[in-house]
Amino acid sequence: MAKIKKQPRPKAETPKGFRDYFGGEVTQRAEMLHAIAGVYHRYGFDALESSAVERVEALGKFLPDVDRPNAGVFAWQEEDEGDWLALRYDLTAPLARVYAQHRNDLPTPYRRYAMGPVWRNEKPGPGRYRQFYQCDADTVGAASMAADAEICAMLSDTLEAVGIARGDYIVRINNRKVLNGVMEVAGVLDHSHPEKFEAERGIVLRAIDKLDRLGTEGVAALLGEGRRDESGDFTEGAGLSAAQAGIVMGFIEARRETGAATVARLRELVQNSEIGRQGVDELEEIAALLDAAGYGADRIVIDPSVVRGLGYYTGPVYEAELTFEIFDDKGRKRQFGSVAGGGRYDDLVKRFTGQEVPATGISIGVDRLLAALREKGRISAQDQGPVIVTVMDRDRMADYQAMVAELRNAGIRAEVYLGNPRNFGNQLKYADRRASPAAIIEGGDEKARGVVQIKDLILGAQIAESATLEEWKEQPSQIEVPRDQLVDSLRDMLERQGKGQNG
Repeated sequence: MAKIKKQPRPKAETPKGFRDYFGGEVTQRAEMLHAIAGVYHRYGFDALESSAVERVEALGKFLPDVDRPNAGVFAWQEEDEGDWLALRYDLTAPLARVYAQHRNDLPTPYRRYAMGPVWRNEKPGPGRYRQFYQCDADTVGAASMAADAEICAMLSDTLEAVGIARGDYIVRINNRKVLNGVMEVAGVLDHSHPEKFEAERGIVLRAIDKLDRLGTEGVAALLGEGRRDESGDFTEGAGLSAAQAGIVMGFIEARRETGAATVARLRELVQNSEIGRQGVDELEEIAALLDAAGYGADRIVIDPSVVRGLGYYTGPVYEAELTFEIFDDKGRKRQFGSVAGGGRYDDLVKRFTGQEVPATGISIGVDRLLAALREKGRISAQDQGPVIVTVMDRDRMADYQAMVAELRNAGIRAEVYLGNPRNFGNQLKYADRRASPAAIIEGGDEKARGVVQIKDLILGAQIAESATLEEWKEQPSQIEVPRDQLVDSLRDMLERQGKGQNG
C-alpha cells in the first residue's frame, strides 16, 4: 500500500509587498480619515463607496503595462474567456465609470469623496506596499479653474486639520498643458499626429515625476539614452537629443522667487505654442483665486517640476509635499516628501460616454500621512489600551462583568481579564502588553469592605523606572476608593494621565 504523502503546512507569512495592521494603527487611521472626511464634508462633498473590482478595460490605458492586462494590476479572467477583472489601481478611474453609469441620477457638478484600499502589482520596496489606503475628493462636471483652486485650498485645510502645521508642508501646482507646450517646442509633440512620440512623452513624464528621488542628473539621463540604478537595473530613456533635453530641463527649473516671475518664465518657454499658453493662463487664474481666498505662497506655490506620473491628467496638476526633515534607513537627512497628488482629467469619463466631461481631484496617501504624523510626534505609535478589571476570584466573574459594564456605560474603555487568573502577576503583564492605563482590583477583602483598588499603571512604570524609595512612598501608584466612587476616581486618574502625557 502506497504511503500517503503528508501535505506541508502553509507558511504563516504575508505575501511579498503586503502587511498586517494592528490595533493602534487601525484606530489612528480611522481617526485621521474621520478628520479628513470632516473637511471634505464641510466643502460640500458627498461620500461614495465603489466596487473594489473593476473591468480592466474600465481602468484604461494608464497602467504600467497595457499589453498585458495583469501587469501593474492584480487581474484575472472570468471563466470561458470572459471579462478581465482587476482590483482597482486607484480611486479615480472607478469614479469615471461610476459617473458615466449613474450620470442621469447625479447632480452636475458631482462632488464626491472616497476612502479605501487600492492595489498595485508593482515591485515592493522599503515603505512601498502593494496594498495601501487612499483618500480622494473629486469634482466632476466643472470646467472652471475655480474647481482646481478649491481642491488645492481644501488640501491645505485638510493637512492642517490632521495635525501638519503651516510651514511643514507646501502644495505645489503645475499644468500639463504647459509641459505639452514645452514638448511641442522641443519637437516631441505633434498635434496633427498625437500618437507620434507618445512613448517618448510617457518616459519624459515619468522621469520628471521622479525628480525628487533621482535629482536633475537622473532625470537628464532618462530624457536621453537611459539610466542604470544602484542595483544594476537599466531603465530605457526617451532618446531626446541634448538640445531637446535642455528645453525640457529648462521647464523643470523654471520656478522663480514669486509666482508672477514663474509664470513669466513659463510664457517664455512655451513661445508660440497655443496649448502651452492656455496652460500658463490657467495657472495664473488659479493663483489669483487662491490669493483672493487667503492662500498665499506660504501654503500653495506654482512649481513647474510637478507633473504627476499617471497619464490621464489633462491640465492643472498638484502635489502636497511635507518639508520637514527625517532620517532615512542609512541615517541620512532628507525631506519627508509627497503625501498627496492630483489634477484635472477631462478625458477620463469621455472614454465611457464619448462626450468630454471635465473633472478634477486629489488623492491623499493615508499611510504616508500617518507616518508623517508619527515622525512629528503628533500621534504615538502605540494606542492606549483598555482599563483591565482583574479577576481575584473566578467564582465572582459576574461581579467583575457588572463592574466592567459600569465602566463601559460611563464611556471608559475596559475589559475583564479572560485568561487563567491563577497568577496575578500574569494579569498585570497582560495589562502591560495591552498598554493599559489602569487595573482594577477587588478581592474578597475589598468586596467585604465595599472598596476597590485602582492601580495607576502609567505612574507605576514611571516610579519603577526612576523614583527613590521616598518618592515611591510619596506617590503611591495604587489607591483604594469606595466601590460606588470607582467611575469618578478612575476618570480623575485618566485625566491626570492625559495631562501628564500632553504636558
